Amino acid sequence: MASHIVNKAQEAAREDYGQAKRLLNEAARSRSYLYPIKGVAYFLSHPALWKPLRSKLVPYLTLYSGVLGSMLFFTYLPQLAVMAFVNGPLAVLTTALLILNESSTITSLISKSYLLQDALLDTFDGTLVARDATDIVAEGRELNARGDSIQRLGKAIKKPFSRLSVNELVRYVMYLPLNFVPVVGTVAFILLQGQSPHSGLQTHDVRLTSDSSLSW
Repeated sequence: MASHIVNKAQEAAREDYGQAKRLLNEAARSRSYLYPIKGVAYFLSHPALWKPLRSKLVPYLTLYSGVLGSMLFFTYLPQLAVMAFVNGPLAVLTTALLILNESSTITSLISKSYLLQDALLDTFDGTLVARDATDIVAEGRELNARGDSIQRLGKAIKKPFSRLSVNELVRYVMYLPLNFVPVVGTVAFILLQGQSPHSGLQTHDVRLTSDSSLSW
């Protein structure tokens, strides 16, 4: 059992290092770091795409508030006591950042598996429909003939999301000790968690980028 966990940790570390190196090289060449800005601008300029996520906003905020409140109540003081040894007076700040990240991670794992699956998929596929990429969307779900980009989405044939994996848990636990490095460690931990792979929508993204007729 112990050797299995060690192997998983080594595999996760190699995967993260390789992915980070590849992403940095690709970002420098393709200027893909601009995509999030373009994506936000496109999303804000197309109100029809807001529908799936808007319907989940209250449940998501309720879930996050519950997780954050529980983490603050049960774990803030114990973690503060530990962080005080390595971060001194800054422990108040770094512990708060750590708990925010932990709460965000827990909320993300729960919501991705149960709450936001359909909303994220509808938003992604709705964007493709809005970009007249109906042939791509039709590979994974039924399409209606009328309506806006969201109303045209029918029953999903393929579900790109997977449940919580062992690798995700191992990766999270493996990087927790970074928080014992004063200040920088907490920042590094948050950044590493932020770039953790989420393969669900990447499956759709591969289909999008493989079609040279689409440009943003």
